[in-house]
Amino acid sequence: MSPVKLFENKKVRTFWDEAEQQWYFSVIDIIAVLTDSVNPTDYLKKIRKRDESLNSYLGTNCPQVEMQTQTGKKRKTLAGNAEQLFRIIQSIPSPKAEPFKQWLAKVGYERVQEIENPELAQERMKVLYEQKGYSKDWIDKRLRGIAIRQNLTDEWKERGINNDHDFAILTAEISKATFGLTPSEYKEVKDLVKKSSNLRDHMTDLELIFTMLGEKVTTEISQKEKPETFPKNKQVAKRGGRVAGNARRETEKELGRSIISTENFLGKAPDDEKKMIK
Repeated sequence: MSPVKLFENKKVRTFWDEAEQQWYFSVIDIIAVLTDSVNPTDYLKKIRKRDESLNSYLGTNCPQVEMQTQTGKKRKTLAGNAEQLFRIIQSIPSPKAEPFKQWLAKVGYERVQEIENPELAQERMKVLYEQKGYSKDWIDKRLRGIAIRQNLTDEWKERGINNDHDFAILTAEISKATFGLTPSEYKEVKDLVKKSSNLRDHMTDLELIFTMLGEKVTTEISQKEKPETFPKNKQVAKRGGRVAGNARRETEKELGRSIISTENFLGKAPDDEKKMIK
C-alpha cells in the first residue's frame, strides 16, 4: 500500500509495512516539505556530502521502497520510518522541524486507531474530500465505491491474483464493458494529463454508480463461479462490466444523453457542447 498523506497541503508518499506495523516515508518528499527546495533530490545529495555520518546512516538504515512517481510509474525510493526521519531532521535546519515531528507522531497514532476501528479511516477520508470541496452526496458514493473496490480486489486475491499489473488489466476489462473506454482512455476524455490522477475522483455521481455496479457484479459472479485461471477471471470481469454497460445504455436512452462526461474536478469549464460524449 502506497498512499499519499498531506503535511501543510504538501504531498508525502508513504508505505505501510504490515509485517513491521509501521509507516515508511519518502525521504525526498520529507526534504521537500522541510526545505521548500525546488530540487529536493539535489539538496539531499549536498547534505549527504556535507554530513558523512548522515550519509552512512541513510545507507545503512533507510531502505528503498517502491512508491509511485508524479508520472504514475513505480520506482524504488529512499524511505525511512519515524525514528530514522528524526535523525534526518536533525541535519536540516528548518522552522518546520517541530511541527513535522508532531505530524509524524500523529500519523503513526492514527494508523493504530484505524487498525482497531476501520471506520475512522473512512471518516478521515470524508473530511479530506470535504476540504477539497466535494459535495456530501458525492463523498458518500465515493466511499461506498472504495469499499466495493476493496471487496473486488480481495476476491481477486482469493483467486490467486496478487499484483497491480493484473488488477489493472481486469479493471480495464470492466471499464471497457461498462463505458466502452479503458481507464487511460477515460482520463483522456476528462483531460486528466497527469497519469497519477485518480480517475474516480473526477467522476460524476452517475459515473461512480455504474463503476460500482460493474465491480460489484464482477465480485458476485467471481464468488459464485470461483474462476481458477487469469483468462477466466478476464471473462468474469467482462461479464460484470457488461451488466453495468447494459444498464448505462438503458439509462442514457431514458435521459437522452450520455453518462460519460468530460467534466473533471480541476476547475476547468469545457464548452457546453463538449460536456457529454455523444
